[in-house]
Amino acid sequence: MPTLSHQTIERRAMELLRESGQLHAPIDVEAVAKHLGIRVEYAKFDDDCSGVLVKSDDGTAVIGVNWDHHPNRKRFTIAHEIGHFVLKHEGGTFVDKGTYARFRDRDAYSGKVRDEREANQFAAALLMPKRLVGEVSQDERVLDPSDDEALASLARAFLVSPQAMMFRLQRLGFLKAGDSPF
Repeated sequence: MPTLSHQTIERRAMELLRESGQLHAPIDVEAVAKHLGIRVEYAKFDDDCSGVLVKSDDGTAVIGVNWDHHPNRKRFTIAHEIGHFVLKHEGGTFVDKGTYARFRDRDAYSGKVRDEREANQFAAALLMPKRLVGEVSQDERVLDPSDDEALASLARAFLVSPQAMMFRLQRLGFLKAGDSPF
């Protein structure tokens, strides 16, 4: 499967938000999953596993989420797994007769695996849609990345980590060049 463009991923996330009626921050990712017919379950996993997407050949899917993780991380995990589902990423681990599991672990954060990178981009677009980020921040170009309180406030509005919000602002071009604290 060819690499999906950033624009394609953004468009698919926005289409899903419209279809599921999630047009205000913070996005209810469990409602989005439910709209897709995906069940979300919380379970105990090793700390290095955030979650898992289990898909069956009959079209059913379950997202398992590590109940010990921070609520913001759980939301990102659900959005990430929805990304795999919507973007039709194949593969994963064969579990049993027509059932495959894809785990969100350290590889998901590395950015080296194409499917993981695309699922992360989708999750960011789903949780922090460009239009909503612009509306909540009032003026897309005024956020000073050294203003920790403004960044924290924006992250709270979307129920994401400040780090996720900073990366999203950078991706959207809402910060002037050279303004990155990273």
